[in-house]
Amino acid sequence: MWVRSFAFAGLSWSICLIGCSTPQAKQQAEIISTEPPPAMVEKVPAPEKAEEIELAQFTAAEDEKVELLEEPSELLPGPNPALRWHEHADYDSGACESYSLEMLLGLAMGNNPTLRQARLQISATLAQAQQAGLYPNPTLAYLGENINSGGTPGEFQGMELEQRFVTADKLQLSRNKYLQRAKVAEHLAVMQQFKVCNDVKLHYIATLEAQMQLELEKEMLKTFEDRLVTAKELYNLGQANEVDVRRTLADLRRQQLDVLQAENRVRRMFLELTSVVGVELVYRPLDGRLEPPRDIIEFEQAYARILSESPEILAAYSKLKEDHITVHRELVEWVPDIVIAGGSGYNFESEDAVANVRVQIEVPLYDRNQGTIRQARDDEQRQRSEIRRTELTLRQNLATEYERYFTALQRVENYQTTVLPEMRAAYEQALQSYREDRQDWPDVLDTHSEYTTRRLEYVQDLKELRSAEVLITGFLLRNGLEAAPNPTPPGHIDSTPNPR
Repeated sequence: MWVRSFAFAGLSWSICLIGCSTPQAKQQAEIISTEPPPAMVEKVPAPEKAEEIELAQFTAAEDEKVELLEEPSELLPGPNPALRWHEHADYDSGACESYSLEMLLGLAMGNNPTLRQARLQISATLAQAQQAGLYPNPTLAYLGENINSGGTPGEFQGMELEQRFVTADKLQLSRNKYLQRAKVAEHLAVMQQFKVCNDVKLHYIATLEAQMQLELEKEMLKTFEDRLVTAKELYNLGQANEVDVRRTLADLRRQQLDVLQAENRVRRMFLELTSVVGVELVYRPLDGRLEPPRDIIEFEQAYARILSESPEILAAYSKLKEDHITVHRELVEWVPDIVIAGGSGYNFESEDAVANVRVQIEVPLYDRNQGTIRQARDDEQRQRSEIRRTELTLRQNLATEYERYFTALQRVENYQTTVLPEMRAAYEQALQSYREDRQDWPDVLDTHSEYTTRRLEYVQDLKELRSAEVLITGFLLRNGLEAAPNPTPPGHIDSTPNPR
């Protein structure tokens, strides 16, 4: 047992066992909990209030003269400051005004460009419905027959007005078709809102995780600095060699790089978050910490909710109704319209005022729109298959996310109830053994490093759990910067809306 001959001051670590948060009914609108939450399940007790474990200070005996080497910062300067990515003065969320999830969601609703695109698609489709139902304009023509016949201005000089009368209620059917397409666009706009909201929540969770990991990496850095002081002290006392000191220096440098990597990740996650929001915000820490959910999501209930409420499914059913109207519209397309023309003029040969009338109708002898009717019916059947394909795709994606969700849930529960409490107890026992001179200080530092590693894993599991929960309750929609889909999928009839 090596001599307890120097002071270790200021090393303290907080043991934070995260409580539960956010009911599923609010669909992840709240991620942060300010009050101690209830247990996640009946078998999982609510975590205790955060405790702070502080290493005791040990002072060398008066008759022992110990000469420590340089401090870690002097012995091993930090990495090149010129290679830091916009170094932040403080990552503490209390140091300045922080961003909350509600504020970021509000900014995204007003600034994400895809939401405006979705709204404009609704407006454009309504404009198509307006145009499709307009009656055709009349035609006004001037007629002159046999001009200069016999030295006269002609047999007839006059005006003629022609009007097409649309039959079989074609204009109303055309308008109904595009009005139904506008409903498809509305469902797609709701789907785009879910995409944006879910994406903001996912990036918010990822940024929170990056902030928490940065705090733990900095805590781990203190442990490695303490290792270096310990190694130098043992070297001075002849209980360690130069190899041990150099290895400790290398480990300290690697941990410094891990802290820099964590800082870079915080910056990247924040930039990705603000990109989805649609506003180039100045960096500030996010408000809150990751918390476990209160309730467990059941697979069959989640799938039933998706089938009944998902805007993607509702849009598919609205598109089927539009295709049904399109079939009816094409069935009456062959019914001929009536064209009536009439006018008045002057016959210079007989020197009389005359009038003329003309009625015109197309005889559907060969073309009765057979091909387009067949295409419209095929589109309707294809849309029925598209609905089934969408349901199966959603079930497949839900299975993937649910496996991710439940695995993370199992890990979070066991880390809460067993892994973290046991690691904390092991660290406390190692500290007590050191106080009783039954364990070396490097062993205590090893135990604390392992404990911090388990806390890093716990934070990552929390992130996986909350991310999967956001997607499951948000109808599996994400990618908020993808353009809103067109209400008319490729391959469907999309004729110029005049008259159909």
